[in-house]
Amino acid sequence: MKIVDAKVVVTSPGRNFVTLKLTTDEGLTGLGDATLNGRELAVVSYLTDHVAPLLIGLDPHRIEDTWQSLYRGAYWRRGPVTMAAIAAVDVALWDIKAKAAGLPLYQLLGGASRERVGTYGHANGRDIPELLDSVRARLAEGYPAVRIQSGIPGLKAVYGVSDTDETGAPVLHQQARPLVEDWDTAAYLRHVPTVFEAVRAEFGAELPLLHDSHHRLTPVQAARLGKDLEPYRPFWLEDCTPAENQEALRLVRRSTTTPLAVGEVFNTVYDYQTLVTEQLIDYVRSAVTHFGGVTPLRKLFDFAAQYQIKSAIHGPEDISPVGMAAAVHLDLAVHNFGIQEYSGHTPLTDEVFRHAYTFSDGHLHPGEAPGIGVELDEELAAAHPYAAAYLPVNRLHDGTVHDW
Repeated sequence: MKIVDAKVVVTSPGRNFVTLKLTTDEGLTGLGDATLNGRELAVVSYLTDHVAPLLIGLDPHRIEDTWQSLYRGAYWRRGPVTMAAIAAVDVALWDIKAKAAGLPLYQLLGGASRERVGTYGHANGRDIPELLDSVRARLAEGYPAVRIQSGIPGLKAVYGVSDTDETGAPVLHQQARPLVEDWDTAAYLRHVPTVFEAVRAEFGAELPLLHDSHHRLTPVQAARLGKDLEPYRPFWLEDCTPAENQEALRLVRRSTTTPLAVGEVFNTVYDYQTLVTEQLIDYVRSAVTHFGGVTPLRKLFDFAAQYQIKSAIHGPEDISPVGMAAAVHLDLAVHNFGIQEYSGHTPLTDEVFRHAYTFSDGHLHPGEAPGIGVELDEELAAAHPYAAAYLPVNRLHDGTVHDW
């Protein structure tokens, strides 16, 4: 079997997605997600101009060899653009291999380690009463765990607090320039413990609660927040400080027993070495789409398992159903699964990317369709072309750019 075509499809059914479609001489096709939110066209060029020509004529079954060739052969390694492109190839090849075997992907990864995949949903509100309503909505949808994000008094726009439709899904605002949000760390640190206190008072001690600081704190500030939240027993505190400085997590770890989740912006295992070997975190958060695919992410999970660290694959709305499907197959198979982030997609997105995975009673299952179980409606995709859109930027009150 040989690869005879490599096509990149860009579509925007509410937000932008980049998909690689590989076709073999036996008529099998495979899909891979290459979406890099806010920098989509950089990956499109990387794939179209540099990677796709190298794939023609290759044996699609040689997944490991192809992965190593794309990673080592370019000389310029790592980085989100490179790793998103490699991820798309890797997932598309796994899709083809599983279809050739007539099996769902998780069966090629060792089979199921559980019956279903537990998730957490996103609850947010401009103030605490609105947040409590949002938590109720997520619980009504069956989510067994909830991430809580609240507006902060005195700030106009805050990460994780978005306009929502009648279903609670975020309303996406595509625009040609980034939205500017404002930030005050002191106000945030004062407010978040009161948010946890209110949610615990309303919903009790048993509901797993998560919170995302989104890289905005220094190590000392992160340590303080982790300590302040201990009475409320968070399931985790996510991205409490920019973890490119891996040693910074030593200070946080020494200061608090609040579990820590890190890694959604990481691209390779090297970003995790200190964090894993020194057991400075509890959950690894990388996405299939941004980490080079199923092949390296499975290796990361096996590495983390030696240190009792669990998986928690990044799963926001900008991971397409292709990337989400690959994640759910991996979730079902790995032994050290922790939890899966799941926001769902718009109905239109689900029409463009028809998928076999299902969400029921707060849990996901990848389904039994051969491959990853996603089919791309290219005609419908073409009816929704790319539209320029960016993630927000963050500035302090004096105008200084801060981490978003």
